Amino acid sequence: MSGKDRIEIFPSRMAQTIMKARLKGAQTGRNLLKKKSDALTLRFRQILKKIIETKMLMGEVMREAAFSLAEAKFTAGDFSTTVIQNVNRAQVKIRAKKDNVAGVTLPIFEHYHEGTDSYELTGLARGGEQLAKLKRNYAKAVELLVELASLQSSFPGLNVPLLISSQSWMRESEKSSIG
Repeated sequence: MSGKDRIEIFPSRMAQTIMKARLKGAQTGRNLLKKKSDALTLRFRQILKKIIETKMLMGEVMREAAFSLAEAKFTAGDFSTTVIQNVNRAQVKIRAKKDNVAGVTLPIFEHYHEGTDSYELTGLARGGEQLAKLKRNYAKAVELLVELASLQSSFPGLNVPLLISSQSWMRESEKSSIG
């Protein structure tokens, strides 16, 4: 042990009480940092796992949506001009919320439907079933995109505090193992 790690104190009961209080405070701080680091690590791994699952599912959903678009165009003809001309307001909207994980606020996005379907009768003459399937597939794709955006936007917001708390916890454990 080097001389600079030692604290110069006068050997008395008061000094002993002070040192015990300092030790107790250091142990409490270390335990709190460890708990925060563990909670952030757990949430980080959950988000990472869910991002991977969502991206894998996204490929399937987008492939199915593109195929249903081709089916609908084949059966109902070109309906894009009809849809573009009748758009007034968005049906699916996104609401932003905040989630608190061990003192770190993470953005959470969720989608919701507002209003009624203005295209209920589109494709009534021909291709109505394919158009309904197309709407369902693209609605699922939008839902997954919103979930993926929510996960990916909270990922960097969780990564930096995790690294900081882990480093602080490691420094505290090194100090306590030395002294």
